[in-house]
Amino acid sequence: MARPRQSLLTRERIVEAAATLVDAEGLEALSTRRLATELGVRGPSLYHHFPTKNEILDAVADAVVARVDVSAFVTHDWHDALRLWARSYHAVLCAHPHIVPVLAHGPGRRPATLAMADTVYGALIDAGWPPARATHIGALMRYLVHGSALGSFARGFDEDPAVYAERYPHLRHAHLLAEHQHSVDEGAFALGLDTVLTGLDRLYRSLPGRKAASLPKGTRP
Repeated sequence: MARPRQSLLTRERIVEAAATLVDAEGLEALSTRRLATELGVRGPSLYHHFPTKNEILDAVADAVVARVDVSAFVTHDWHDALRLWARSYHAVLCAHPHIVPVLAHGPGRRPATLAMADTVYGALIDAGWPPARATHIGALMRYLVHGSALGSFARGFDEDPAVYAERYPHLRHAHLLAEHQHSVDEGAFALGLDTVLTGLDRLYRSLPGRKAASLPKGTRP
């Protein structure tokens, strides 16, 4: 009988396998040798599609960003669009936290990442934000989302109460934070996002000739 043909190696297969490996074991686990083994091919086969490991990581990072929903910038005002986009961005990165350090280096030439930046910046400019402020807002939102996805604040404390009992009396309940990871971490992100948007709305209303964004009833400061 003829031997079954090996499935075609494509950029998509390589990126999918690399993403699975990074999600499961972190950036350190990814090497071209390990990836080739996972795909059942020889190492040189990968170089036909990606000359370097960094290019594979860039492709993985861009594939993650491509999952972020930016459609709100077409259907909502700038304020609500920023909120919906930030929540989607945050959820996507929290599902793939190991790739965040790669994203932190900036968009580079990644198509999906550049398209997202273009959409956000363009919507802010269209809403009347000055170019410099639109740039600041894009950077600020990125800092908030990336920082919140890098790690868990709640899980950063030791679970032994004896660590805090005598020397750090104000942290006497810190050992319980891990039990409430979701509410602590998600609550912190939500508070940060609300605070940022409230401040931005005030700033927007102070711009010459600008009107306040349409905010949901009861949310305007």
